[in-house]
Amino acid sequence: MDPLSDLLRVVRLDGAYFYAVEAYAPWSAETLPAEELARHVAPSTDHVISYHILTEGSCHAGLVGGEQVELVPGDVIVFPQGDPHVMSSGPGVRLGGDRLDGPASRYPFTAVLGEKGPRQTSLVCGFLSCDRAPFNPLIESLPRQMHLKGVSNPWLHAFALELAEEARLGRSGVDSVVTRLAEVMFIQLLRHHVDAMAPRQTGWLAGLRDPIVGRALSLMHARIDHSWTVAELAHQTHSSRTTLSKRFAELVGQPPMQYLARWRMQVAANLLTQTTTKVSAIGLRVGYDSEAAFSRAFKKATGLAPSAWRESRSGPG
Repeated sequence: MDPLSDLLRVVRLDGAYFYAVEAYAPWSAETLPAEELARHVAPSTDHVISYHILTEGSCHAGLVGGEQVELVPGDVIVFPQGDPHVMSSGPGVRLGGDRLDGPASRYPFTAVLGEKGPRQTSLVCGFLSCDRAPFNPLIESLPRQMHLKGVSNPWLHAFALELAEEARLGRSGVDSVVTRLAEVMFIQLLRHHVDAMAPRQTGWLAGLRDPIVGRALSLMHARIDHSWTVAELAHQTHSSRTTLSKRFAELVGQPPMQYLARWRMQVAANLLTQTTTKVSAIGLRVGYDSEAAFSRAFKKATGLAPSAWRESRSGPG
């Protein structure tokens, strides 16, 4: 089992939509925080990750109130935590008024910022949606801002060109193609992030690359309904209970059994939202022998009974 692939499936990572931006200096635009943006972009989920790819010109980007970084063609900047952020023609440029919150339609829609002139900047602005509740350890472990330089990454540069070309031509299946491209781009960004992580860095992704913790995560994700114990996980990972528990808590931020319990609730929440499977059957699939025990655990974790969770997320989306 590849825990990252399993997680992205369960939290329903989806390339919500994207659009083009043509900007003429001076210009600036802000993006709403994720909880507000989700209502416009992906109302069926509770979290939106904004990303921006520069295809022409230059610009600056950063968190509201934070330092801005310069982007050059092929660069991508991602805001995993959904923080409000600023894109602008230069450091400190704040004109106000314009927002990058997503238009009513995808490409070939193009938003124009500033008054047309000689200095043109071209961007692709996109939104990846996913579930953050009740438990998304990946999002929790990512930084607020991730900047990947396309000039040092030939794949990313080619991706930006391919995405723009697909959207420009508007051929059959363009929505599906660019949506999948955006998802692959995010996975590539995660891989780059893992490769660049410092040896002592912590978080869920750091746990994945650890030989003991990564193996334990793979086992739990592969057999979520199994009655795992720390002793059995330690045996399967060729470590001691003390070593496994200590390394797991240091890297992932919680003990193995607590992680398993929380991940079971995320899998159950996804099944409740995406299927019509009976509550009792969902409980069995995530390791609970009785519907009553599962319902108690789910309500304790989310504040809602399983049936209430399903009903609260059964609206159009």
